[in-house]
Amino acid sequence: MTDNPKQILLKVSDLEKRFGGLTAINKVSFSVRAGQIKAVIGPNGAGKTTLFNVLTGILAPENGEIIFQGGDVSGMKPHLIAVRGMARTFQIIKLFGDMTVLENVMTGCYLRSKTGITSAAFHLPFVWREEREITEKSLRLLKDVGLDDRAGDPAASLALGQQRMLEIVRALASEPVIILLDEPAAGLSGPETQTLAELIGRIRDSGVTVLLVEHDMSLVMDISDEVLVLDYGRKIAEGTPREIQNDKKVIAAYLGEEAV
Repeated sequence: MTDNPKQILLKVSDLEKRFGGLTAINKVSFSVRAGQIKAVIGPNGAGKTTLFNVLTGILAPENGEIIFQGGDVSGMKPHLIAVRGMARTFQIIKLFGDMTVLENVMTGCYLRSKTGITSAAFHLPFVWREEREITEKSLRLLKDVGLDDRAGDPAASLALGQQRMLEIVRALASEPVIILLDEPAAGLSGPETQTLAELIGRIRDSGVTVLLVEHDMSLVMDISDEVLVLDYGRKIAEGTPREIQNDKKVIAAYLGEEAV
């Protein structure tokens, strides 16, 4: 498949990440086109979460290049990458448990806030206006996932599926152009996974590109436009869901057999 350069939102070239003698990411190259849902799959230990951590600046790469929206973000600090429009969720949910559901979403909005320390200290009128706008925006986002009635509850009081939805909404509050979802279906029931699939579809339809790591192959094959497969830190396949399902190297990686 040939990418149209004008459509490429994220381009990764020869990316490497090592931990001592272990190479977790080994010369991985791929691209994500704007408006795409792209999945990253692979057996446990394949390097999927490490890839996300490098892309979002949590870990610095040893080698390689990460071009996001036309600029090199390789090794850039996480908050600077976030400001450029890349948001993410985590395999292990990271919410502010003692804060309310609404407050958690509002923290995502503050990335785009224009209020500085000085203006906040002097309680200038536009500070209160912006705070009201942030509150209203957060409530709208919560309503989209059916959590508006829990806005005042502690985030820790939500069920697992609701917490995953909240983490996604908080990421969306930062107005990203791409959202990275790390195993969003982990621990979800069948109906919750279906709700998640519908939400991911709506996210893409709203103009936000989606890159996700996921073990639920039914979800991946149903919603993805393209799939990238990692095994022991290397890219072994990339293509449409149908192509991946029939790829002998992918089948071998999951079954522990040698490809013929």
